[in-house]
Amino acid sequence: MNALEKAWYRPRSWALVLLPVSWLFRLIVGLRRRHLTRSSATPLRAPVVIIGNISVGGTGKTPLIIALVKALQAEGLKPGVISRGYGGDAPDYPMAVTPGSNPDHSGDEPLLIAQSCQCPVVIDPDRHNAAVHLLATSDCNVILSDDGMQHYRLHRDLEIIVVDGERGLGNGQCLPAGPLREPPGRLYEAQYLIVNGGRTRLAHPNCFRMELRPLGFRRLGDGRTLPPETPPGDGAVKAVAGIGNPARFARTLASMGLSVQLHPFPDHHQFSPEDLEFDDDRPVIITAKDAVKCSHFPSKPGKMPNVWILDVTARVEANGLSKLVTHIKQLAEQQQA
Repeated sequence: MNALEKAWYRPRSWALVLLPVSWLFRLIVGLRRRHLTRSSATPLRAPVVIIGNISVGGTGKTPLIIALVKALQAEGLKPGVISRGYGGDAPDYPMAVTPGSNPDHSGDEPLLIAQSCQCPVVIDPDRHNAAVHLLATSDCNVILSDDGMQHYRLHRDLEIIVVDGERGLGNGQCLPAGPLREPPGRLYEAQYLIVNGGRTRLAHPNCFRMELRPLGFRRLGDGRTLPPETPPGDGAVKAVAGIGNPARFARTLASMGLSVQLHPFPDHHQFSPEDLEFDDDRPVIITAKDAVKCSHFPSKPGKMPNVWILDVTARVEANGLSKLVTHIKQLAEQQQA
């Protein structure tokens, strides 16, 4: 799969031999969307905002959701989040995720959102069921869906598509010849596009750039913190990441003046203590998303004393975030009228 993914991001590669299958995939996607849209659920009593993408792999949705939840809370709204809970296996669905939930049950991203935002979070592979349960068990008046762009059974009032600005849309082809879940034209049906980093530019009336800015380092285990300008060690670090685009994490650390040795893992990797143990004394830096699966690791003498979490925040350019908040607030007020 790694070789195929690399081929997706080259203009002309052997992946294009899969174009006939890609055309069939596009046809099936279109027919499925038409069928589900016609039989879609009726609107819910709170506006539903989809934050998703049309490509496989990580694009930076979760940091954006956390920033958006906090901005909505600051405006007096009560947002809740629904998610599939990818990477987790809950005993029952729908499942409410709390800051103390087991990541093996909840998945990493929903748990990170619950811990970061202190807002209600519900997971269920059926996003509609998750939304209904969220409304029945909380007083939230805005529903944010972590991904679910292609879950057309779920009614949506607003769509925000996040694009990886470094990798863009790759070769622009749908699976399996390219990285896209839907054709590129789908971007322009969403009300907002958020481009995370990089140089990708898209002609959309509501397209805003986003950056993930480091907040500082936090030591796994005891929570000791360091400011971003004072990293642990002497500047040489190991970056360990099980996210959609580990290279982006390494580049973030490098932009902070660190000499980085990257140890990538697949997205949603289930870490073990051994994954963070090395033979040298270099500090090990992990993402906040991966950290929720590592916080329970037992403390052993001489083991993992130098594992640090890089905390980041999503910053949307100009008035992008305030425009999103205003739009969502208007939707909520209309629902309550």
